[in-house]
Amino acid sequence: MNLHTENKSNQPVSPEKQVKISASQVNLHYGNFHALKGINMKIPEKTVTALIGPSGCGKTTFLRLFNRLNDLIPEVRITGEMFIDGEDIYSKNADVDQLRKNVGMVFQKPNPFPKSIYENVAYGLRVNGITEKGYIADHVEYALKRAFLWDEVKDKLRQSAWKLSGGQQQRLCIARALAIEPSVLLMDEPASALDPVSAARIEELIYSLKDQYTILFVTHNMQQAGRVSDYTAFFYGGELIETGFTKAIFTNPQNPKTQNYLTGRFGQ
Repeated sequence: MNLHTENKSNQPVSPEKQVKISASQVNLHYGNFHALKGINMKIPEKTVTALIGPSGCGKTTFLRLFNRLNDLIPEVRITGEMFIDGEDIYSKNADVDQLRKNVGMVFQKPNPFPKSIYENVAYGLRVNGITEKGYIADHVEYALKRAFLWDEVKDKLRQSAWKLSGGQQQRLCIARALAIEPSVLLMDEPASALDPVSAARIEELIYSLKDQYTILFVTHNMQQAGRVSDYTAFFYGGELIETGFTKAIFTNPQNPKTQNYLTGRFGQ
């Protein structure tokens, strides 16, 4: 199996990795605007994939396909096939609620609920009908530990989440996503609104999570993509121009458009 697009920049997937996510001939229209054009891509499990490209190139739209957030936008039309664990997530029989349990989402700006730190993390569990206090407490602690936040908040779990710093709030939002045990985690520029120290903490966190989760994240920060991701996918004008191992993309891009973007000749 290959991580691939329609161009000739195919890169092999490590033999021990199974394909977790795949897209085949995916097109998306906003009304008459053709936002995504014939996207083909395969993403191995338990890896980090960075989606890069200039503003308006389609990378965030592509990211939002995997938990079907684009469904909420009027006049959206999607064609093609998208699979997670071999299941067509756009089939007529697809359970969207179950999909969104399996696919967590973290947005650019931290968005904690106006609740306590504890209840922010417990929220998804309660919404899914879980009431057993011990189970919830265990999952809250686990999620906060995985998000590198437990030691900072374990003595103030009942305080408002809004009292946390921006970086802590973003890690709380990641913990909230992890609490319901997804297998895929989507992140839309998760560190762009943070100071450099907090951003570095988020990068460290992303890298640490790939032992259990398949992660896709959008970034405009090329250094961040280089530090954190196993694979990189470059979007331009709604097309997936090139994808492959991050080191190969950054040191030896096969498409001139990729080369021009990475060297700052256009689109930064």
